[in-house]
Amino acid sequence: MQDKEDTKKQKKELTPSEKIERSLITTYKHRLWRKFTKALIIYDLIKRDDHICVCISGGKDSMLLALLFKHLQRYSEIPFKVSYLVMNPGYNDLNFEVIKHNLELLQIPATIVSTDIFEIANSTDRKPCYLCAKMRRGALYRIAKDLGCNKIALGHHYDDVIDTTLMNMLNAGSFQTMLPKLHSDHYGNMEVIRPMYLIREQDIVSFQKYNHLTFIQCACRFTENIDKSENKEGDSQRAKTKALIARLVKEYSPVVEKNIFQAASNVNLDMVLGYKSEGKEYSFLDDYDEKGKEIDLKIKEEGIEEASIEKAKREHKELVMDDTYNFLK
Repeated sequence: MQDKEDTKKQKKELTPSEKIERSLITTYKHRLWRKFTKALIIYDLIKRDDHICVCISGGKDSMLLALLFKHLQRYSEIPFKVSYLVMNPGYNDLNFEVIKHNLELLQIPATIVSTDIFEIANSTDRKPCYLCAKMRRGALYRIAKDLGCNKIALGHHYDDVIDTTLMNMLNAGSFQTMLPKLHSDHYGNMEVIRPMYLIREQDIVSFQKYNHLTFIQCACRFTENIDKSENKEGDSQRAKTKALIARLVKEYSPVVEKNIFQAASNVNLDMVLGYKSEGKEYSFLDDYDEKGKEIDLKIKEEGIEEASIEKAKREHKELVMDDTYNFLK
């Protein structure tokens, strides 16, 4: 009886941070925690003595990523280090306060590094979004390197992978996806990893609502003054792609999302016009004739043609030829 009372007392004494973190392994054990650890295992994202820079933008995805790593580090049998980073590109005061409030609420020991990226990007009329993204990536790599990290963890999830795959097909005419990890082209011994690769966005939203959390939406200074009453925030290509996928799931097939995701790991190179590898382009015509000769040789040596003819004769009636309408004969 006393043990039960002690247990109840311990539950009541959990701090807000502990309650939220605990929900990862209770209410959201299957939807978040297990999918997180599954991605770590099947994509081999963390190795012994890694030093991982967990990047926090302030949105729901990156905040959840930080909380997942916080819990993982406490119980992991593999020793690794984590540095939590908030790279401030120039948030407005309201967004910045929300981020700092959530760091305190979730007890995330983050380092905040301020930059002038928004100011620089928004001072140009030529593709400010592209410039901003490029500068943010560069800053993240440089800061992570200064922190002694060898990996950068980003909060991209399953739905991001699907959206990116389809966007590349529809907008760039290219079949490429968002990989769960990749090596940096400019910094040695540095990788980007995406541990939330298997987590669905709807489950992240559910986790947020369950714990009554508020995160920033879009921190971009370039778009923050857009009149949301006109719904212009839904005019982006990514938003349109999300809407298209939702429509396909409803009207075409309920497994559309799953199939788009799996397609990236089920590419048949024998049935594509061409592909690129390490910067070099390959065409199906490169070895088309050579493969044809190999096929013909195999058909001859194994008697495949004769066997196919006999099989067809057994399965079908005798063919009837009618030249009545062959005016050229």
